[in-house]
Amino acid sequence: MPREDIRTANLNKPVDVAEYLFTRLHQIGIRSIHGLPGDFNLVAIDYIPKVGLEWVGNCNELNAAYAADGYARVKGMGAIVTTFGVGELSAINGLAGAYSEMVPVVHIVGCPSTISQRSGMLLHHTLGNGDFNAFANMSAGISCVVAKLNDPAEIASQIDHALRECYLRTRPVYIMLPTDMVTKKVEGELLDTEIDLHEPTNDEAKEDYVVDVVLKYLHAAQRPVVLVDACAVRSRVLDEVHTFIDKTKLPVFVTPMGKSAIDETHPSYGGVYAGSASHPEIKAIVENSDLVLSIGSLKSDFNTAGFSYRLSQLNTIDFHTDYCVVRYSEYPGVKMRGVLRKIAERVDVNQLQVQPAPKNFGASEDEFEGNDGPIKQAWFWPRISKFFREGDIIVSETGTANFGIWETLFPPNVTALNQTLWGSIGWAVGACQGAALAAKDSGGKRRTILFEGDGSLQLTAQEISTMIRHDLDIIIFVICNDGYTIERFIHGMEASYNDVATWKYKDLGTVFGGSPKTVKSYAVHTPAELETLLADEDFAVNYRGLRLVELYMGREDAPRSLKMTAEVSAKTNAREQ
Repeated sequence: MPREDIRTANLNKPVDVAEYLFTRLHQIGIRSIHGLPGDFNLVAIDYIPKVGLEWVGNCNELNAAYAADGYARVKGMGAIVTTFGVGELSAINGLAGAYSEMVPVVHIVGCPSTISQRSGMLLHHTLGNGDFNAFANMSAGISCVVAKLNDPAEIASQIDHALRECYLRTRPVYIMLPTDMVTKKVEGELLDTEIDLHEPTNDEAKEDYVVDVVLKYLHAAQRPVVLVDACAVRSRVLDEVHTFIDKTKLPVFVTPMGKSAIDETHPSYGGVYAGSASHPEIKAIVENSDLVLSIGSLKSDFNTAGFSYRLSQLNTIDFHTDYCVVRYSEYPGVKMRGVLRKIAERVDVNQLQVQPAPKNFGASEDEFEGNDGPIKQAWFWPRISKFFREGDIIVSETGTANFGIWETLFPPNVTALNQTLWGSIGWAVGACQGAALAAKDSGGKRRTILFEGDGSLQLTAQEISTMIRHDLDIIIFVICNDGYTIERFIHGMEASYNDVATWKYKDLGTVFGGSPKTVKSYAVHTPAELETLLADEDFAVNYRGLRLVELYMGREDAPRSLKMTAEVSAKTNAREQ
């Protein structure tokens, strides 16, 4: 008779490893799992519905990674399941984007059994050299934790640690699940206590010292402003930021990556600051400030319009996830959350000098050439602001839409998604599917609106079928302007490599399995046609499903900010030593 496994026999409430893992995902708020089946993950996938989760089933792993990214940005965390080698490597670009942009995604990879690995078997989906760690090593640089679930005695703690780090560090984690570990038993009693996701508090003395220093400079400043960036969103400190703004009434601005971080109907909201690409009145008030409270800054090239900030560190206080910088003094380990809370509590508003926020930051409808003229970028983006509704999820693709969205004004409770740092074209289609599914999983009736370039759509168009299959409420504006506009402005305005084939985008709903009941399609060429469409309540609100809009714009037309940033980018690319 086989010997009894003492480790299993001593368990009070044994559960299978896969059940433990997916139950933990459910406990932290995930309700849908993206990914694709493969022979090394099939048995694990069987457990997904058993714990109350839904399997999405994407068209390819890259799209699934984009979708898990979008889901996480709306729901808090996302998850993707792939198979060893061929599946996980297809997803790696999307997961690298999540790492770059600080998005918490759990990547579960079904892999060959521990016996096969120890034996160095020549299996399919391998490199043929017996190295079963090669792909995990590739993912290590884009994961804050790599957990190889090889020993049942350690698996529960490995899973809990990985998920906690994923949440707190807002980065992807990589979990390698061998086929022979899926049904191994672990202690199910641990599931009675949810993972502690609370952020560790600062050392109180250090925190109080930083707060005192910040308040000294804030009370003395004559023209203080607040600048909110992406890391404030990722670190989940927006409640603290709004409490501070509500109390102080200081003018507050966002960066392109921070768009929607601040309630844009707030009287203190002043618009988007992006260095030289900012509107003049915004640029003036921010750069003439004698104290910039910079919250969660991420000073990448496209987020700063080609590193064109004109802010002195001498006049800047930086609040970051795990450290603060006051002028030139850095305070490592002092996290911004606790500091922001105490500043809001202790600030003396009677000592503050408060300037009014500018109000003319792009709402003008310039370049309108008549109702029957062309739809110009400078007119379209301020106009589309009026179409947005409270609670919308607005996704903008890398390129034209990412820059045009700066010129919009959002109603309250909007969630904006962009990928300004990583900038993988095609990301927004998958991210839109994930975001819309997250909204559906959360209940309510939030619309998801995607602004997508025709060139970018051709990379990931298959995910439209997933949108239809899951009955998601999505509006897609396909900007039809004959190719890769941002690349044209960087280099090769007339080059054929920036052209794309002309698709019948309106027909994609039918191609990908839709029907007149599940998909509606439109084409607009003029402002008059657009106005008619936007005023149609059936299109805007009443219809629940996929709406595809071909939105025709000029081939050489682009948002002002894109042109300026592309010019700087071209010069950076051409720079020599």
